[in-house]
Amino acid sequence: MLMLVRKKHVLSGFRDALMKHASLVVQLVAQDQRVCIHFISMLFGLLCNVEDGSITDLCIEVLIQLTTQLKLEQTIHCLLDECHKELCSMPSMRGSLATLTLLGKLVDAVPALADKLVMKHGDLMEHLLRGLVYPNEGVQASVCYLYGKLYSSPVAAEMLLGHFREKLCPLFLSTMDGAQTKELQINCLGLLKQLLKYDLFVSMIMNKSALVENTESVEGPPGETALPLVLKKLLLSRDETLQVASAQCITAVLVHSPAKHALAFIHADIPEFLFEHLSSSSEVLIWSCYNCLILLAEEPLFFSKCHTVYGIESVVRSLQGSLRMNNTELHKQGLLLFAEILTRQPEEIKLFTSSAMCRDAGYALREAVSSPVLEVAAEALKAISAFLRKDHQSALPVLYKELKALVKAMLSRCADLSQTPLNWRPLGHASNRNSERAILRRGKFLLSTLEGFRNACRLAMEFQREPSAQENPFTAPSAEKEDTLEAFSEFLLSACDSLCIPMVMRYSEQATHPAVMEVFLSVLHSLFVIVPHMKEKFSKKLAASSFIRLALELKARFCSGLSHSALNQVCSSFLYYMCINLLSAPEKTGPPSQEELSAVSELLQHGLPQISSRGPESLALLSDRQYVEEAARQRQYCILLLFYLAYIHEDRFVSKTKLFVAVQSFLLSLQDQGEHPPLVVFRASIYLLAICQDKDGALDEAVVGAIRKFLEDTPDLHRVYTHHPLLLRLFLLYPELMRRFGHRVLELWFSWEESSCEELDGVPSAGQPTLPASVAALFHMLRSSPSILLILLDLICSSPMDIARKVLIVLKTFLRRNEDVQVGGLIRGHFLMILQHLLVEHGSSPSGASGNLPLLLSLLSLVQLRNESEQELDSMAMKLLHQVSKLCGTCSPADSDILQPSFNFLYCSLHQTTLGSQRRAAAVLLSSTALIELLEKMLALTWAEEGSPRTGLLCSAWLLTASFSAQQHQGSLQVHQTLSVELDQVLKALSIPKKKAALLSAAILRFLRTALQQNFSSALVALLPSGAQSLPAPEDTVLSPLGTSQVLSLVIGLQNLLVQKDPLLSHACVGCLEALLDYLHARSPDFALHVACQPWNRFLMFTLLEAGENSFLKPEILRLMTLFVRFRSSSILSQEVGHVLQGAASTDLSTFPASTLQALHGFFLQVQSMGLLTDHSMAQTLQASLESLSLRASLAQPPLQDMLCLGGVSVSLSHIRD
Repeated sequence: MLMLVRKKHVLSGFRDALMKHASLVVQLVAQDQRVCIHFISMLFGLLCNVEDGSITDLCIEVLIQLTTQLKLEQTIHCLLDECHKELCSMPSMRGSLATLTLLGKLVDAVPALADKLVMKHGDLMEHLLRGLVYPNEGVQASVCYLYGKLYSSPVAAEMLLGHFREKLCPLFLSTMDGAQTKELQINCLGLLKQLLKYDLFVSMIMNKSALVENTESVEGPPGETALPLVLKKLLLSRDETLQVASAQCITAVLVHSPAKHALAFIHADIPEFLFEHLSSSSEVLIWSCYNCLILLAEEPLFFSKCHTVYGIESVVRSLQGSLRMNNTELHKQGLLLFAEILTRQPEEIKLFTSSAMCRDAGYALREAVSSPVLEVAAEALKAISAFLRKDHQSALPVLYKELKALVKAMLSRCADLSQTPLNWRPLGHASNRNSERAILRRGKFLLSTLEGFRNACRLAMEFQREPSAQENPFTAPSAEKEDTLEAFSEFLLSACDSLCIPMVMRYSEQATHPAVMEVFLSVLHSLFVIVPHMKEKFSKKLAASSFIRLALELKARFCSGLSHSALNQVCSSFLYYMCINLLSAPEKTGPPSQEELSAVSELLQHGLPQISSRGPESLALLSDRQYVEEAARQRQYCILLLFYLAYIHEDRFVSKTKLFVAVQSFLLSLQDQGEHPPLVVFRASIYLLAICQDKDGALDEAVVGAIRKFLEDTPDLHRVYTHHPLLLRLFLLYPELMRRFGHRVLELWFSWEESSCEELDGVPSAGQPTLPASVAALFHMLRSSPSILLILLDLICSSPMDIARKVLIVLKTFLRRNEDVQVGGLIRGHFLMILQHLLVEHGSSPSGASGNLPLLLSLLSLVQLRNESEQELDSMAMKLLHQVSKLCGTCSPADSDILQPSFNFLYCSLHQTTLGSQRRAAAVLLSSTALIELLEKMLALTWAEEGSPRTGLLCSAWLLTASFSAQQHQGSLQVHQTLSVELDQVLKALSIPKKKAALLSAAILRFLRTALQQNFSSALVALLPSGAQSLPAPEDTVLSPLGTSQVLSLVIGLQNLLVQKDPLLSHACVGCLEALLDYLHARSPDFALHVACQPWNRFLMFTLLEAGENSFLKPEILRLMTLFVRFRSSSILSQEVGHVLQGAASTDLSTFPASTLQALHGFFLQVQSMGLLTDHSMAQTLQASLESLSLRASLAQPPLQDMLCLGGVSVSLSHIRD
């Protein structure tokens, strides 16, 4: 015992010296090789003869260190020989543990010894086999360890191939299966790992395992076992190290050939236990299980045995857990496994059996794709693409809300990456190469994102055929429908618009990848199907965003010849559906017929795949005047349609000048070959000609002739019409086209004009807002060619009411804005022909001839309204007066739409001409007895409670009657028909006026004033009493037909109307009061003075003068004061006269209109003539004012516009005022 302690102490000291002073010790030992060998032999002998484990370990450690440090071949061979002798001399393997351990560690320390040991000591293998069957797991573990080191050398492994096949394989499998100690288990797994590096050994082991499995039901050799079962046993152990090693060994087998070896492990139910271990907290074990399952997933049996169905929940939970770990490699591997399962899972075997599980999977993927690590997010994208498959989402209810969140997360992650700035440096700089690599990574990431989005679109398309998937059946009826297929589809469209398109466009500025564009365009194509109610709107937006240009550029760049045929097909399909959508629901033209659409569809389907030319090449093809073959013509048609749709949506990617020339050549080529293009193609041609034509450019006569010929062969112009001002200009610019097609084109133009006409209709007559562009363009054409107005007049007469109304609005606006354009004679002459035709054709009922007649009359009245005053009426004007009066005579009071513009025209004609013309016109109108009878009926309707026509028409009737009466009285014109009016009703209407009828009251006052001025002795108008009258009082006899009470009531009514302070009504009231007092003064001067001096008149003056500063300087108030001064109403005006004079002297009179100056002049003359001023200074002031006013009144111009249109009624200010 003491001896062992001393030996241990010496060994320990030597080991320490060797470790601390290796070079010295080695130098000392190596001085004499015999001593060295003797020393090693002595240590080896100690190793073999000592049973103390600690001394044994110490001996092995010293021997290994000494051998490796000396690096002498003889010492190594000596030690190997000693080991060989020892093993060969042993009758049993009982004492072989130390020797075997030494050999194993020696080969481990000096790997080259493996080859030498096998070559020179090959018979040792037999002793190793003996050790492997020796019933001592320590010995077995040492043997396995040594074997592992030997098989780690490829040369040794090859030499030991036969040994393994014939002897070691079954023995090793049996040993590993029966291993109880962890040391043996680990060493067995270590040996197995070395063996599994070689394909031959894998095949031997797996073939042996397969043979064992096949003979399970038959009595086979005892102790034999299969590797999958052995590894399964270790996998089921509770030791994590063994579990990890077992999974790694399975992976090592499968790496060689999953197709050959996966079945054995699947039959052994290995996947089930691998899935269970995914719940472990060990990252190494999870990683190993992921790797193993990824390889197993390559075998279809893995899915058909439903391992994935049972294990998917474990995968999802493991993924969720691993994402919380800080191990990106683990994240990537887990996502790779998930993606493999999702991709390879057979459609007929449902993977997710509940919506809850599907929700968890979506949440995990959403979290993964949001990872800041790009590689993790990239793996997540692949998994998402596989996840967005119909059979994975078929568990009801379909969680559309969760799918939206997943797709949004995917797109947002890609958008974040695309917005990360790149640092560009000078060419060749290292960071520049990094930027190029970054762009490449972005392209791959974008491609994966688009593939995922495409799968989401495909999912929506597939669910459209599934009624049960349309919406969540468990949603309450009143709840907001978020979880529906429709909402999901609209989300996809919105997401594409707001995220996908900007990302792809941003990336295309840096690089153009055909695969990216192929997937991108297929996504856009699928969206046309997913959201059919939005396909037209979406197509228009794409066209306006230059997507026609984009698709053509891609085809030209990548698809020439047979290259990138898939991209060519996708581009062609995208263009086809977009074109069909745009043509089916056009914005500026009528939709084509089904027959036309079918023809265009066939044309595009055949022609688009053949187009791969750039813009200049396409223009050259269009310009070809040689004989054009059918295939080339088809391409021409397609190119024209693409240019047409692009230009309509403001994407003008070819030169207008060159396109203008090319389209002309194309049309001439068609004419030369006697061909007729499809209507849609011809529509495109003339639209492009119109758009591309310069202001100074012109079409060749041959082209105009070709267009005319093609148009004549067109069934209806609307089938080739595209709404645009320049197209209208094209038809109106060339007389040959305007004569033949101008009427129809203008009709089509107005049928498309909605908002512009409505906008003009809402503008006040005096307003001058900016014109809509389309209307401004038409006005320019009208100014340059007034003959177009005749076509517009025909349109008013012959077009449907809505179009005629729009024409009228435009013409009215044009005439108001272009007073310098003299078109009155042109319009009146044409209108006279139209009116004569109507009266001849329809006799006594022209109102039923055309629903547009009121519009024509309205335009005629407007033309008359804008005429200059004091203009002699020519023969045409007299004929028009006769025809219009004749037309009025055929109408009833209910025909207000015809009568109102007609009355306006008659009234304007009477008041906008010379005195001589006025009498001739009045004579023509008085000769129409039917017109006079109509006026009588209408005047009587003024006080009718029911059935009364519009107030405006009544105003016109009273004004016309007053005008007729005045003209007849002044010119002593012949009266063919008298007109009766009830005087009491007239006075009653003025005493109790209708609400909001100031203009009507003014018109009646004008009529009454005329009657008073004529002393109620008109040959035309008979003023009748109302019903039975009592005998008049003596004082009333003088005033007949008026009575005293009537006069006083009328005066009160006039005062009430004056207080309303309506300018026009005030003029009418003052004029009527003037005529009344003149009438009274002629019959009873005292009564006239009594009326003028009523106290209420002073109150009236105060009310009017308190309207504001200088309110007395209003013509109606000045006239009223003049009237009171004239009738010596000193009680009414006392201080006011001086106040007016002082105010006039201190005011800049140059700012006042002529009517005010004339009224002020009359007031001063009246004051002077009456001698009311006794103050000398006041008289001088008055004299200076008079001289000033005389000069100003003589120089004052009449108002610029005497005739106004108020509420649709033509009113002459001078007629009301003077």
